Amino acid sequence: MIKTDPSQLAQAIRVIPDYPKPGVQFRDITTLLNDAVAFSTAIRGLTQPWVDAQIDKVAGIEARGFILGGAVAHGLGAGFVPLRKKGKLPHATVSVAYSLEYGIDRMEMHTDAIKTGERVLLIDDLIATGGSACAAVELLQGVGANVVAAAFVIELPMLGGPARLTSAGVHTHALLSF
Repeated sequence: MIKTDPSQLAQAIRVIPDYPKPGVQFRDITTLLNDAVAFSTAIRGLTQPWVDAQIDKVAGIEARGFILGGAVAHGLGAGFVPLRKKGKLPHATVSVAYSLEYGIDRMEMHTDAIKTGERVLLIDDLIATGGSACAAVELLQGVGANVVAAAFVIELPMLGGPARLTSAGVHTHALLSF
């Protein structure tokens, strides 16, 4: 899969302590995106497992999931579906509410983005508690998508997100685990 040592990929990710609040070690992938070799390695690692999976669409969660998901969709010869925050899409949408640490938000996609039965790969940069990823799966399955898997650059398994997706019947794949 990945042609580079995962520790080299991890070195391309900046860690910002105490952001956005004390005790959080924020994993900033903008440094990975800025490094051509690391970015290419990450895209290969996110794409390779699904080359023969007949993926119809790649769905990316706003905002870093757009960058990664677009590149993965291109590599798989699939379409790309942006999953956006409420009010950001110009056409008719379908939405789902999900919990945040301090409230509730909504995720939307265009009603005509996915046809029933299409095979969809969900992409984002990181999975922590799994709130947005589980909402994305609910949104996609709600319009009849077959969510083949969810793939991430980084997983933080101690926060429970990967386990939540697995218990919802969605296979997860991450390049790095912290």
